[in-house]
Amino acid sequence: MGGYPGRSVDIDAFVAANQGAWWRLQQLTEKARRIRTMSPEELDEMIHLYQRTGANLATARVEYHGDPMVVNRLTLLVADAHGLLYGQRDVEVRRSLGQFVTVTFPAAIYSLRRYIAVAAVLTLLPWAVFQIWLAVSPTAFDAAAPDAAAQQYIDQDFEQYYSNQPSQNFATQVFLNNIRIGFLAFAAGILLCVVTAALLIWNGASVGVAGGLFTNAGQADKFWGLILPHGMLEMSAVIVAGAAGLRIGWAIIDPGDRPRFEALVDEGRRMGAVLVGLVVAFLMAALVEGFVTGRPWPTSVRIGIGVLAFTLFWGWTIVAALRLRRATPDPAPPPTPIPTPK
Repeated sequence: MGGYPGRSVDIDAFVAANQGAWWRLQQLTEKARRIRTMSPEELDEMIHLYQRTGANLATARVEYHGDPMVVNRLTLLVADAHGLLYGQRDVEVRRSLGQFVTVTFPAAIYSLRRYIAVAAVLTLLPWAVFQIWLAVSPTAFDAAAPDAAAQQYIDQDFEQYYSNQPSQNFATQVFLNNIRIGFLAFAAGILLCVVTAALLIWNGASVGVAGGLFTNAGQADKFWGLILPHGMLEMSAVIVAGAAGLRIGWAIIDPGDRPRFEALVDEGRRMGAVLVGLVVAFLMAALVEGFVTGRPWPTSVRIGIGVLAFTLFWGWTIVAALRLRRATPDPAPPPTPIPTPK
């Protein structure tokens, strides 16, 4: 055995000590290759044996000077297990993501439908009130901003906001700001809905004031051309985040037959899935706001892109939610009691 006394005995002992683990890893690898799925327990076992066999391979290369038979055997075993193991992980990740997109998020949105209606009223009603009020009332217009400041805002500041930074920087800034607003509207629900409701009202009123200034000045088309491309998706996502916050707050006010803390934890976990899904909406809205809203393109093109982004996100979600609703059978009505003869 070529100049290494005792090496044959050592490597025989090494093989004997680890042969069972290698054989078991080979079995699990063959099973994974054959049926392409494994139980969680088998997957955990395969990961452990893969790591152990990888360590054995390193030992064989160093301590036994790269014995060809052992090293070749372990190299093939580790390579096969690695390919299937991480293939399994990729499948699990894709499956989990698909489950979230097609089931978890749409189902959570459907369960929020009444709260979304309330959040929409809390946002859109102040928007409409302030926009109409400032549009028709010179007194309200003068009170909202001094004449010079209002003119500067209408003619330059509002439009320049969307184009005075590099697009990628502005999109990143908007995305982070939208996440902050959405999370705040969501988390504030713990304060018995009051703060979430106030945030939604303030958000709607702020946009309404801007719209009222433009409408009063006869530039409503400019306002809508700048607010709609990103605003449809952005505002709707904030409304849904607020709806999730309202539901959390209502769970504290009226927990039903659950303890209040348990109701808070349950609803927080369920509504957390909504916030995760809304991250995608905020990202899409930020990309539109950063790369489309401020562009010198025809208004119809910019608004069309906004409509497309809105439809892609909410159209898919609503269709998936309705499909789930149709696939879920209604609970059977309670049996009609049989009258007892007297």
